[in-house]
Amino acid sequence: MNPNDQTAPSPRSLRIGTRGSDLALWQAHHVQDLLRVMGADTELEIIQTRGDRIDDVPFSKLEGKGFFTKELEDAQLDGRVDLAVHSMKDLSSEMPPGLVTCALIGREDPRELLLIRPEAVDEARLAAGDPMPVREGGSIGTSAARRQAQVRELRPDLEIIDLRGNVPTRIRKLREGQYDAILLARAGVTRLELDISDLHVEELDVEVFVPAPAQGMLAIQCRDDAELIDFLNGLETVEAARAVKGERRLLEKLDGGCQLPFGVNIRPHDGAFRLVCFWSPAADADDPLRFDLEGPDPLALADEAHTRILKAKENLES
Repeated sequence: MNPNDQTAPSPRSLRIGTRGSDLALWQAHHVQDLLRVMGADTELEIIQTRGDRIDDVPFSKLEGKGFFTKELEDAQLDGRVDLAVHSMKDLSSEMPPGLVTCALIGREDPRELLLIRPEAVDEARLAAGDPMPVREGGSIGTSAARRQAQVRELRPDLEIIDLRGNVPTRIRKLREGQYDAILLARAGVTRLELDISDLHVEELDVEVFVPAPAQGMLAIQCRDDAELIDFLNGLETVEAARAVKGERRLLEKLDGGCQLPFGVNIRPHDGAFRLVCFWSPAADADDPLRFDLEGPDPLALADEAHTRILKAKENLES
C-alpha cells in the first residue's frame, strides 16, 4: 500500500463489515475492541447477506456457496469496507480472487449443544448415559447436513425438522414447542451469554458428535494488501489457529461447504494433536465413516484423513 495514496485506507482507520445478527455483532464488536487496543480507529458497516434474507428455506435446497459471506466479500472488493468478521465455519473453502483470510481469532469451545425441552427428556436414556436423551420418536431441529447425518446415525428414531434463524430465534422456537430438541454450536450460546437454564442441556463430546471444521473460531478476511494483512495478522491466536488450519485444509481438499455431511475436529492431545472425523456421502446415507488419528502436525493429519475418505469413496463407487 502506498502511504501517499489517500484513497487507500490506513490500517489505523478501518471499516469493518459484519452481518446484523446478535452473534455477528458480538463478533464484530469483539474484533473492534481488539483493534482499538492496537491503535486502530474503527467503524462497523452492517451488511445483509443472502442467508439472512432467505431464512425459511433449508440449506439443502439453496444453490451455491457463501450464503452468509458473499455480500461481505463484495463490499471488501468494491472498497466499501476494509475487512470482514466471519464465523470461520461459514467461510467457503474457495476464497474469491483478491481476498485473503488474514487472522484467525479464538477459539471458543467447539462442541455442540443439544437443548431439550424438559418434558421431552427420556429419563431412562439420561440415566443410561445416552448422549442424546430425547424421548423416543421425538423431533429435533437442524438444517445442517452434518448434524442431520450424525443424528440419523445416533438416534434413527428421531424426526429431523429443518431449523433456520439466528441463535435466539432457534431457542425461542424450541421453547414454543415447535421441536422437542435442537442442536446449536456452544460457541454462539456462550458468546451471547444466553440464559438456557429452563432447558435440559447436553454438551456433546467431539468424539461423539463431530463439529463443523473451524467451529468456534473467528476469521478476519481482507483485501490482498500486504500492509493491511501484516497489521491484521497481529490479531491471530497462533496455537489455536494451527489446529483450525488443519481442519480447513481437509475441508478444502473435499471441496466442501456447509451442505457437506462432514465434520472434523483437531485439538492438542498428549503433546501432539488428535483428529476426529465424520464423513458421509449424503445426509441420509447408511454406514457413515468415523475415525480418529494422532500425530504432531495438524496439516499432515488432514492429508492422512483425506486419503482415508478418498478410499471410502472409492469403495462406495466400486
